[in-house]
Amino acid sequence: MSSQVRLSLLPSARCLYDEPIQVKVAGLRSRQAVTMRARSTDEKGVVFSSSATYRADESGEIDLDRDPSLGGSYVGVEPTGLLWSMRADTPHKRFQKTNSLNPHVVKFSVHGDEGEGRMLAEATNERVLMGDGVRRVPIKEGNIRGVLFSPPGRGPFPAVLDLYTFGGGLSEKRASLLASRGFVVLTVALYGHDDMPKNIREVHLDYFEEAIEFLRRQDQVGNNRVGVISLSKSADLALSVASFLPGVGATVWINGCCSNTALPLYYKRSQILPALMFDFTKIIPTESGAFIAKNVLYNPLTEENKGSLIPIEQAKGRFLFVASEDDLNWDSKAYMDVMVERLKWHEKENFESVCYPGAGHYLEPPYGPYCPSSFHGIVGTPVLWGGEPRSHAAAEVHMWKKIQEFFRTHLSCDATQNKAKL
Repeated sequence: MSSQVRLSLLPSARCLYDEPIQVKVAGLRSRQAVTMRARSTDEKGVVFSSSATYRADESGEIDLDRDPSLGGSYVGVEPTGLLWSMRADTPHKRFQKTNSLNPHVVKFSVHGDEGEGRMLAEATNERVLMGDGVRRVPIKEGNIRGVLFSPPGRGPFPAVLDLYTFGGGLSEKRASLLASRGFVVLTVALYGHDDMPKNIREVHLDYFEEAIEFLRRQDQVGNNRVGVISLSKSADLALSVASFLPGVGATVWINGCCSNTALPLYYKRSQILPALMFDFTKIIPTESGAFIAKNVLYNPLTEENKGSLIPIEQAKGRFLFVASEDDLNWDSKAYMDVMVERLKWHEKENFESVCYPGAGHYLEPPYGPYCPSSFHGIVGTPVLWGGEPRSHAAAEVHMWKKIQEFFRTHLSCDATQNKAKL
């Protein structure tokens, strides 16, 4: 490494996963061209990496907040481009970060433009999922299997139930980050975790009722009504939770359906909604080896499928609908339009919606690697998720702020502005 070249990560080499970082290089020759690289390994051992070519200014400095990439994984001024443009070294792999105890470690490096590109400087960014003082308590109580995250301090804080349920197991990333922003969050598994069955054939709303009651009993929780956040299949579960169960004040629906999909829904041992199913003959192959499954779900509006539509007009709380216009998993924007029309027809005004052109299916907390394709549990093959990396990354930044504002507004209690600080 070159002793005079310095790679700086500002304001600190350690930050929360959902915070941007400023990358600067100093000590280069005037107008020197270099390659900037980022590299990380996920929980499954899959390596993700990105690279971009930059040219130093007259003083031999590069600032990613100011200077454009001239080529590589992205072009133009993209301060966090090295983070979101990282791609897996094997196709159809999604970045796996589900355990909140381990940081997302990214190695940044600067390489000369000659020959093999000798490394001139490097720095490591630790992107943690839990702010200082956030408590993580595994929950195994009654039927509930999950993890409870609580901010530091006595509160009161707004409470959120995180439904990241499909695909099995437990995901802690979104829940731990929301707790770091001042929410008490319970993330629950539905199957494939601890002593739960590996697979399920039906969903029981009673499980989520138990989880809501558990959240409301927590000492730090300051509002009797909880929030619900979801994505994909779990988004229709969130609609049903909001529509059939008491105590839900605010629901975030991200790229889901307007109907109950895939599995029949039960409450108090009776079926309340049948499942809208899939026609896998409509799957479209692509040269990448991944398929497009956008049109495999049956039309929820036809006479034979209408019974699966969720009666969202029954909900007492508020909705935030988030749809990606380039979602290739299913037509989230069309399903959102159906829900908006339904609520308007019932003269309801308890909703707001946001659409993101150029964004794909998997909208998550920002600054993680964009995922073009990965294995789909129901389809049984890799599928394309849609979106263009730059637009998708910008959508995640905007959405993450919007979700926090929405929950703070509609689950308000004293001290909701408290934040965990690193």
